[in-house]
Amino acid sequence: MKIGNETKAWWKEAVIYQIYPRSFADSNGDGIGDLNGITEHLPYLEKLGVDVLWLSPIYQSPNDDNGYDISDYRNIMTEFGTMEDFDRMLAEAHKHHLKIVMDLVVNHSSDEHAWFIESRKSKDNPYRDYYIWKDPVNGKEPNNWGSCFGGSAWEYDEATNMYYLHCFSKKQPDLNWENPKVRDAVFDMMTWWCDKGIDGFRMDVISMISKDPAYPDGPVTDGLYGSFSPYVCNGPHVHEYLQEMNRRVLSKYDLLTVGEAGGVTIEEAKKYANKEQTELNMVFQFEHVDCVQGPIGKWSDEKPKLSALRPILNKWQYELEGKAWNSLYWDNHDQPRVVSRFGNDSDQFRVVSAKMLATCLHMMKGTPYIYQGEEIGMTNVYFDRLEDYRDIESINAYHQYVDSGIVSPEKMMSYLKFISRDNARTPMQWNDKENAGFTTGTPWIKVNPNYTTINTEAALADPDSVFYYYQKLIQLRHTLPIVVYGTFHGLLEDSETIYAYTRTLDDQTLTIACNFTDTEQPCDLFEHGAGKELISNYAEHKAGVLQPYEARVFLG
Repeated sequence: MKIGNETKAWWKEAVIYQIYPRSFADSNGDGIGDLNGITEHLPYLEKLGVDVLWLSPIYQSPNDDNGYDISDYRNIMTEFGTMEDFDRMLAEAHKHHLKIVMDLVVNHSSDEHAWFIESRKSKDNPYRDYYIWKDPVNGKEPNNWGSCFGGSAWEYDEATNMYYLHCFSKKQPDLNWENPKVRDAVFDMMTWWCDKGIDGFRMDVISMISKDPAYPDGPVTDGLYGSFSPYVCNGPHVHEYLQEMNRRVLSKYDLLTVGEAGGVTIEEAKKYANKEQTELNMVFQFEHVDCVQGPIGKWSDEKPKLSALRPILNKWQYELEGKAWNSLYWDNHDQPRVVSRFGNDSDQFRVVSAKMLATCLHMMKGTPYIYQGEEIGMTNVYFDRLEDYRDIESINAYHQYVDSGIVSPEKMMSYLKFISRDNARTPMQWNDKENAGFTTGTPWIKVNPNYTTINTEAALADPDSVFYYYQKLIQLRHTLPIVVYGTFHGLLEDSETIYAYTRTLDDQTLTIACNFTDTEQPCDLFEHGAGKELISNYAEHKAGVLQPYEARVFLG
């Protein structure tokens, strides 16, 4: 069935909620979130109104990168529970009208996976070609690539006098997708999970599974190592591999599929998320969250400017219209808290700016993603000490740039406070009791001290809370086809302060305007019979202006 330029699909109409299991809810007091903790809170998620729960990895893992280093794809991490706990959670989620999407991490495995243990034993081991091994070049690494987590992307292995590739931690060796046996094993594992009854996959760094076979040196961007991105992201066979995955697995089930696609371009996204659905439903692009880049890449404490953000958001709306489907997100387990980064987390403006950012995103065309705690306006944690951080990327970056003298300790701590992934990984704030109700034990990472005022119990008791605002946005998406299928058109495109756009479907028009500043801004979009106001984060309005962080949505 066609609606506007689009074919109707359940995953276009859905709202996805990402759970970071380690930090969501601890049911047994060991300080680590678990599957039973998720099961206990399914009624809360059903009340919010979301449709799908995306779980960050829950597979067996030594936890070098918080579960993104998998040692057994068909077992549950011991700290999270058992397969019986998973089966019960899946069944209960379905009873609460919630679908479950698993994180698929198959660009790399753990070095403790049975495949890699065999692979490193000898050059003629049957599993040798499951991974990417190269001989030394002039006694050193095969090329100058740097790892995402600091240091070289190559690790020397004395047993065979060769290097293996790891684009992330040295405990995360990259799988060799050129080997058809690797693809067979991955697709068999995916089928196993689908037959269990899961509802889809979020695919970790899936754009990196095909490498340039020449493995050339990369451009040096941080003064230390070369970038692998031009030779790894969107590589020569990536679409071929995903089409094979689709034929052999995805097309056989009614799934939601989203690929994390670092370095993706508009043209590549049209292939990944093509209308014929021969690969994936949609991809995550990173341009809008990477719109501030300093001398050492992402590490910065500068807030994004609307003048940098708008053209990126608009480009993805315009260019994918009728050709591919967008994913919509502000934050996730790899990004800082949205209200701290794009809004204003002060006591005065936290609530209103959180609602404005939610409005801006959820009225766009695409499938929206909510990261746990976003729906109550959780903020960055602003740790003062390096020892409070747990994220391997943050810790390694601090030592790489401070120890080399590139950045001062004080400046690097400022960068971590603003951009570190641990800002998103502090425990979910359930109530104002000890440890925010997350655990009766000692949490694996410190709780944000503002939990005494920012928590779900307080949000549920306040009819004007961020929670109920998100609930209403979700209800609008579920009841008004224009919110899902309407065509996007940008407004006020020269404004440094207001992000505005329309959505049109048949004879209906939505008009959306969001003030990204803490001061009143002139705006006359709603002064000439714009229609019926659907939602706003202010109870009363002022003629001709948008108040600080004000958002308004009209249907006409």
